[in-house]
Amino acid sequence: MAEVETTIRPTKKQREILTYIEEFIGAHGYSPSYREIMKGLNYTSVATVSLHVNSLITRGHLRKRDHSARSIEVVNPGEAPKITGNQVTASQEKWLVKQIERHFSELEQSPRPAPEQLDSLYVLVGALKVLGLDGAAHSFIPRLSTLKDKSVNPADK
Repeated sequence: MAEVETTIRPTKKQREILTYIEEFIGAHGYSPSYREIMKGLNYTSVATVSLHVNSLITRGHLRKRDHSARSIEVVNPGEAPKITGNQVTASQEKWLVKQIERHFSELEQSPRPAPEQLDSLYVLVGALKVLGLDGAAHSFIPRLSTLKDKSVNPADK
């Protein structure tokens, strides 16, 4: 399977700040101060701007030179740091799906699966999604629903 790469997306307010900074740098040739960002976006606190800018730096959308005024730089999308998912080969995917299938089969034969056993299946199906194996994860969801219904005590309904 191909390597999965994603950048943590900014929130709506962070996106507004990012857009403002990009436009300001484009118009002036240098980055805005926190006060200019505050005034330009009608914020009432420099601390709020600082919080969002620091979050954008952490998320990889902005870069800041150490202890330098007007040192905010927008990281181009191509340069943004990536969070790299695990590479899963076809044989590893097949093995994992086979193991999960085995767990499902065992529980499907049980008259009433224990909640802990169901929790384990939810974790395994979630792991498939985290690994980028959405198709495999979705194939197990109807079976999870059936097992969940089976595990509910008839007196609880």
